[in-house]
Amino acid sequence: MTALRQPIWTEEAYLEFERASDTKHEYYQGEIFAMAGASRNHDRIAGNTFVSLHIQLRNGPCSIHTSDMRVRVSRAGAFTYPDISVGCGEEEYTSDKPDTLLNPTLIVEVLSTSTEGYDRGKKFQHYRTLESLQEYVLISQDAHRIEHYVRQADDSWLFTEAVGLEATLQLPSIQCSLSLADVYEKVTLEEELPRNIEDEA
Repeated sequence: MTALRQPIWTEEAYLEFERASDTKHEYYQGEIFAMAGASRNHDRIAGNTFVSLHIQLRNGPCSIHTSDMRVRVSRAGAFTYPDISVGCGEEEYTSDKPDTLLNPTLIVEVLSTSTEGYDRGKKFQHYRTLESLQEYVLISQDAHRIEHYVRQADDSWLFTEAVGLEATLQLPSIQCSLSLADVYEKVTLEEELPRNIEDEA
């Protein structure tokens, strides 16, 4: 992501700018950052995951959102666009426009080479300040692997992972499961590509 230079942005100015923009920008403590485009595999993994969870959540109390839904991380002074977010019960927003969620229960990020360090590190540090957040899910693009963090009663986070297409991951906060076979349907991992085919960035 590339910062757009100008005097320090207020949150109000950022939201006004973002709502009029044709492209997405994340915000952190007065700076805004243009988001890079996603690869085909990234889009397919995110889409497969969304469809799987949407079917399971359709008749329940939780609502699922694509990356078009912003999340405000108030304590960190940040606005992000998770690949998938789920809110349960009464969702809260920054204003009368339901485009910036304040209280996600679960967040999913599909890892990319350019953002993996941020998703694992600083971004997860920011997300942990969300009192509503119960689960954080990281999905790999270069292996059949999903990493899973669950908030414990003492505010620590328990890590597990599901590996291989035969594996299934349980998501207790939203009472759903993710089959890795579904998540990676029609996804060709980089190491599986023929040598004469150049993978997408």
